[in-house]
Amino acid sequence: MIRNMGTVDRGLRAFVVAPLAIVLASVLGAATVGGIVLFVVAGIMLATAATGFCPTYVALGISTDPNGLHRVGHGFRHGHA
Repeated sequence: MIRNMGTVDRGLRAFVVAPLAIVLASVLGAATVGGIVLFVVAGIMLATAATGFCPTYVALGISTDPNGLHRVGHGFRHGHA
């Protein structure tokens, strides 16, 4: 896996989105469908923040890492686009 997430992106996922999802899951109820979905979302956000890799970004051909892969035409190029 090649890192495709920048520092700001990773920080937002780890320190804003994941904690917010956990709080909302607790408010909704941890055993409810909504609570379980929010806990899963929080886990995904923490995992992608920890690894610096987002599979969705690969599918969309984007990167928030200034030194990561960027889509250029039909292929990928290392460095800035």
